[in-house]
This record gives sequence, C-alpha cells and structure tokens, in this order.
Amino acid sequence: MLNHSAGIRPQTRQRVLDAITELGYRPNQAARALVTSRSQVIGVLVATRAAAYGVQKMVYEIEDAAGDAGYRVAIATCLSDDVSVRDAVDRLVAQAVEALVVVGPQAGVFNRLTAHPLAIPFVMVASDRHDDLSVSFDQVEGARIATRHLIELGHTRILHLAGPVGWVEADARMRGYLAELADHGLAPRPVIRCEWTADSGYRAACEVLGTTDVTAVFCSNDQTALGLLHALHESGRRVPQDVSVIGFDDVPDSAHYRPPLTTIRQDFAVAGQRAVGMLLAQLRAAPPPPADPVRPRLVVRDSTAPPG
Repeated sequence: MLNHSAGIRPQTRQRVLDAITELGYRPNQAARALVTSRSQVIGVLVATRAAAYGVQKMVYEIEDAAGDAGYRVAIATCLSDDVSVRDAVDRLVAQAVEALVVVGPQAGVFNRLTAHPLAIPFVMVASDRHDDLSVSFDQVEGARIATRHLIELGHTRILHLAGPVGWVEADARMRGYLAELADHGLAPRPVIRCEWTADSGYRAACEVLGTTDVTAVFCSNDQTALGLLHALHESGRRVPQDVSVIGFDDVPDSAHYRPPLTTIRQDFAVAGQRAVGMLLAQLRAAPPPPADPVRPRLVVRDSTAPPG
C-alpha cells in the first residue's frame, strides 16, 4: 500500500490512508533498509568544532539538497586529529549511511580519510584539492581580490590578520595576500596569526596597531574584522578615514558592523549543493558534475576608502 502497489481498489487505499493519518503512523526506515539494502541516509562529517557561519550554511544546504533527492542526513562533528576523525566516521558507518560528505577545513583531514579507505562514496568540502572528490573555494583568488581592492584605493602599507595555522582557508588567503602584494611590488608587513574569533582580532589589534604605520588591514574572516573594528574605535582611529578594513566570508551581520564591512563573499549554498550532486553522481554511477572552485566576489561597503 505505502509503496503504491498496483491492483488495490481506490476505496480500500483511501480507508488505509485515513487510518494511517488517524494513528499517526510513520514508516520504519530501519525495517525498509533491511528489505532494500539501502538506508537512504547520507552522512555529514564536520571535522571541526569551530563551526562558524560558513560551515553551518553548508550543512543546511547539504541537508536540503539531500532531502530533495530523497535522502535523510546523519551528522557527526569531531576534532581534526586522526582518532577523532576515525571515530566519527565509524559512528556514521554504524548508521548505515550510503555516502559521506566531509566538511574538512583543516589541512590533513583528507589524508587521514584516504589513509583508511572507505567502503562508501565520499566528497570533501572546503578542502585544498580540486578534483571529482572535492568541492573547494578559490580562497587564493578571494584574498587577491581583497588585497587588490585596497591597493587600487591607494594603500601601500597593508597588514594581514591571518587565520590559525593548519587551516586550509587561512593558509590560502595568506598566500593570496602575499602574491598580490608581490605583483604590485609592495612589501608585506609581518603576518599576524589569529583564531577565527572577534576576541582574537581585538587582541591582535591591541598588540600591533600602536606600533605600526599601516593604513589598511585585510582580515582573514569577518569575525576577526569585528574585533579589529572594536580595537580601532577604542584607540580613537577612524574607519575608513584613518584605517581601511576588509574582511572575508560576508556573514549576514557584516552589513551591520560599524561601519558596514567591505568583505569577500563566498557562496556556501552552492558548495553544499555541489557536494550532494557529486555524491549522487557516485551513487548512480553517473558522470560527475564540474569540479571548478566556487568563485568569490567583492562586496564593497563603508569600511574601505583611499588613505586619509
């Protein structure tokens, strides 16, 4: 009946459906999996506990895209070390997931997975790879766009507040910053490493801004930029008249910073949708969709201007 079997009279079918509604019946997915040998479940492994806006947005999109394709989602989070990653994978495999999306923003997660081959299809998101098993962002190009924007405004003394060591995004954005400065014959300031938090950006700014002559700062994410803006305000330095600030990610709140933040927008929704598309192609033995990196774009607001 629930599988739309033929040969059942319409009146009988309707009586059964009415009874299902009255009793609040729900299909037993575990029992169905035993019969069909398919769970219709996709696992999502988030290899970080520092789940900021981008990670959350991608997971939401993965869940929606999987649902549209008739799949449910099981989620596990973990740290990025080998033991944590393997334990999380084992938890998901124990739930009979048919395939796996790995949101692994830290370097080495992909290698840890491939060191212990999985028996199910998987796709990496936010990795530094560009192949049929990966969905990546063009982080280097995004950082170059950010740095180029400041240079085109006339800034030559540009500081970079980079993300933490070992993170794919942080390292790629730092490379983009350095490459763009080099292309314009400009010397970089010593890069300052921060965590992905406003507190970290605030502390870094308090330590360095009193001893440097920079006129612009490129922050590796918008939360770091928020802390920087706080420190600049406390020190009496105006943004953008005294110091221009640009962030990265375009979190929803960045348009409401004081001043509204110029930043680099990443399309996290597209990344989540692509990940599910790649998995479905593997499950159906179909040709994979294009693996081009998700392209960033500049969003200009009020925190950047020519040097004062």
